[in-house]
Amino acid sequence: MKRTISILVIAFLCTSVIRSQGNIPFWKEVQVFKQKDSVQFPAANQVLLIGSSSFTMWKDVQEYFPKHQLLNRAFGGSTLVDLIRFRYDVIYPYQPKQIVIYCGENDFAASDTVTVEIVMQRFKTLYNLIRAKYAGVPLLYVSMKPSPSRVHLLPKYREANQQIERFLKADRKAAFADVYQPMLKTDGTVMDDIFKEDNLHMNAKGYAIWKKVLEKLLMK
Repeated sequence: MKRTISILVIAFLCTSVIRSQGNIPFWKEVQVFKQKDSVQFPAANQVLLIGSSSFTMWKDVQEYFPKHQLLNRAFGGSTLVDLIRFRYDVIYPYQPKQIVIYCGENDFAASDTVTVEIVMQRFKTLYNLIRAKYAGVPLLYVSMKPSPSRVHLLPKYREANQQIERFLKADRKAAFADVYQPMLKTDGTVMDDIFKEDNLHMNAKGYAIWKKVLEKLLMK
């Protein structure tokens, strides 16, 4: 009887752990990556893409950069906090030639109370964690883009981009990719033909702009 009760308790605890993990944002998406890795672990010396949906939805990114080997481990809607939480799953397991980050936009969108200072603290935390694991691996940060659906957040995006760029200048193995300015018209407004209908995610024209910026900065 006692053995039966013990088994039931263990089963309950295991079920509780699984349910609690399932409630963590993006836990299921990350498990998909881990499953892929268990079937065939990615080769070393690839360019590792991490971050949010602008990378996640770039399904044909390898075709844009045929001279590079890319490993895309971005998961849509993620924030800097999510990257920090899942660093052991989507960053640390690999042996990348370069790490490319697109993240931060969703941090601001999550709450009006999120300030540039908060995002900078998060970014510095992520940066330090990456450097603790990969001291000499080149790091590239892609600036937050001017999404039309988030026009009210653009001042925060601009300020955060500037602060991140200044911060990275102290690291000779880090670079900043400005995709914000190239996505603007000559009058300073956002191009209206480079986004999907949601005015948040880019179409092929938008990604073509990113290609021009990134191909000069990706490690061959």
